[in-house]
Amino acid sequence: MTWVFGRGHNAHMLYRFQSRATSDLIMLEPQGRLFLEILDKPLKGPGILVVADLPAAIQKIEAAIQAEDTQKTEAQGTPRLEEEEAEEAAPEKVWLRQRAKPLLDLMRRSLAAQQDVVWGL
Repeated sequence: MTWVFGRGHNAHMLYRFQSRATSDLIMLEPQGRLFLEILDKPLKGPGILVVADLPAAIQKIEAAIQAEDTQKTEAQGTPRLEEEEAEEAAPEKVWLRQRAKPLLDLMRRSLAAQQDVVWGL
């Protein structure tokens, strides 16, 4: 099912991740696309992670989180430019760790219950 909010270039597609082990997880298209890219999955159409693939998928997302955490830590140790200081005054960035938590929870529960994870745009 495709859901569209807004008009023209402001329209937002939604990804729906589903498992029989838990409630549905709905993400805006940019965040859903990001996770599918991390998992090396096609961005178009529906997809599936079978139970056997879930441990590797969880590991890929955790590795991406670790990479971002390392990059963030290294950036904190470098001198700041005026432009970076201005960005800091902006609202707090939502990190991958925060965005991934609901999806990782869904995947872990699905693995524990031996249920596949499916998604669609």
